[in-house]
Amino acid sequence: MLLAHPVVLHELVEEYTALRALHAENGSPQARRRMDDLAYSLCVSTGTRDIDAALVAARHHLPGARPHDDSLLSP
Repeated sequence: MLLAHPVVLHELVEEYTALRALHAENGSPQARRRMDDLAYSLCVSTGTRDIDAALVAARHHLPGARPHDDSLLSP
């Protein structure tokens, strides 16, 4: 499986996380579409099928990830 460059993964994770923190899924159609696009990109980039698994997988591929990374405990 090909993986996205760590910088690309980092940017995707950061943008998705920021939009989710702002509850963009309940916002404008453009914000929801951007979240959907980011979720799709993260899933494709990590070889997963849902956004939660994609976020965990992406975080484990980022520089500084530890075997016991706290992202496994994220909601």
